[in-house]
Amino acid sequence: MTSWAPSLQGREGPLYLAIADALAEDARSGRLRPGARLPTHRELADRLGVTVGTVTRGYAEAARRGVVAGEVGRGSFVRGPVELPGPGLGEADEGLVELGLNLPPPLDEGKGGALSRTLQALAQQDLSALLEYAPDGAAASHREAGAAWLNFAGLKADPARVLVSSGSQHALTVVFSAFLRPGDVLLTEALTYPGVKGVAGLLNLRLQGVPMDAHGLVPDALEAACRSQAPRALYLIPTIHNPTTVVLSETRRREIARIARAHNVIVVEDDVHRLLAEDAPPPVAALLPELTCFLLGTSKTLAPGLRVGFIHAPAPLVPRIAAGIRATTWMAAPLMAEIVARWQRDGTAVRLLKKRREEARARQRLAAELLEGYALDAHPTAHHAWLHLPEPWRAESFVAEARRSGVAVTPAQAFQVGRAPAPHAVRLGLGAPRSREELRVGLERVAAALARGAEASPMLV
Repeated sequence: MTSWAPSLQGREGPLYLAIADALAEDARSGRLRPGARLPTHRELADRLGVTVGTVTRGYAEAARRGVVAGEVGRGSFVRGPVELPGPGLGEADEGLVELGLNLPPPLDEGKGGALSRTLQALAQQDLSALLEYAPDGAAASHREAGAAWLNFAGLKADPARVLVSSGSQHALTVVFSAFLRPGDVLLTEALTYPGVKGVAGLLNLRLQGVPMDAHGLVPDALEAACRSQAPRALYLIPTIHNPTTVVLSETRRREIARIARAHNVIVVEDDVHRLLAEDAPPPVAALLPELTCFLLGTSKTLAPGLRVGFIHAPAPLVPRIAAGIRATTWMAAPLMAEIVARWQRDGTAVRLLKKRREEARARQRLAAELLEGYALDAHPTAHHAWLHLPEPWRAESFVAEARRSGVAVTPAQAFQVGRAPAPHAVRLGLGAPRSREELRVGLERVAAALARGAEASPMLV
C-alpha cells in the first residue's frame, strides 16, 4: 500500500474535488503508478485531517473519472493516467499517443454524413413527441428498432422484453440493481471490463473473479465458484473479450449456460463488441433465455456519443429494470434513440458497422506488422489488442516506460478481479488515435519501449 497523500494547499473548491484532482495529477505525472494500492479512506482522512466522508467522495469522483478503481474488500487502486475525453490531447499530454482507451476509430463522414442527413430529415417533421417523457422502457417504435438490431446480432428478441438505456454502462447499473442487493456475490471473468468494478462498488456487491485460460472463462472453475460462493449472477463478455479479445466457443457458451441453469445464476451478457465479429457463436441468451440479460450497446459499432443501449431481459425482470431506468435517468434520450432507430431501419447502421470493421481490420494489420515477434492476442475486427510483455517487463513498469516514450497503454491490473496475480500484459486501444498514421507512431513507440527491456531492467520493481 502506498503512503500517498496529496497536497491540498492552494486548491480551490470542495476538498473532495481537490483530492480527486490531486489523484489525477499524480497518476498523470507518474508519481502514482498504475496498479498502486491507495491508502484506506480512514488512513488518508487521518493524514489530511479531513472526514472519512470527504475522502470517500474524493475516491468516488476519481473512480468516475477513470483514475482509480475500487474493489470491495480489497481497497482502491490506481488504474492509470487520466483518460482525457474528446479527440484532442490535454496540454499536459501534448504529443501523447493515446492507446489506453478502448474507443472505436473515428469515421470520416464529413458535413453531409449520416448524422447530418438524419437531423435534416428530422427537422422537416413534427418532433414534439421526442421532447416528451417516454413510456417505461422507451417508446414502442424504439423498442421495436432495438429488437430488430438484437435480431441482427443473432438473438430472437421480443420487443416487449427490450428496454432502451443511456448506453451500456447505464445498462449495467440498472440491470444489476434490479436483482442484486448489497453483499451479493457477482462473478466475473478474472480479467474484466473496469466499468463493472465501478458499478459493483456503487452497489456494494462482492466481486469474485473466475479463472480464465487462453480460450476464455473456464467452465470447471465456474462450476466450482457456483458451489463455493453461492453467487446471484455472472457478468460475462463472450465476444471479443475486454481486454483479451477472446471469443468464447459455442461449446463453452453451452457449458456456461448449463452451469448457470443448474445453480440458478443470472447471466448478464455484455456483448457490446458482438457485431464487430462476423462469425460469433450464438449468444448465451439464446441458450439460456430465462436467466440471461443481454446487453448490446452502440458505442463500439455506431457512435459513442449516441449513448444508446439495448437490454433484452427475462420477462419477470423487465418491470424491475424499467424501474431502475426511471430511478436513474428516467428514460434514455428519445432523440438519440430515434436516430439509432432510423439508422437501423434505413440501413445506415449496417453501413457504419461495415466501415468500423474495415477500419479495425486495417489497424489490426498495422499492429501485427509493427509488433511482429511479440505475443499479441488480437481479433481481426477488434478495436483493441492484448500484448503479453516479454521478460524482464512487468505491466506497471512498462506503462511508465511507455508513458515516458509518449504513448499511453493500460496495464492488466486495471482489469483484474480478485487476488490472483495479474498477467504481465497491457491492453492497446487501436481505435483511439485519430488516424492510422498517429496509430503507427504510437505502436512504433510501444515497440521501441519493448526493445529497451534489457537496458531498462535495473529500474524495474
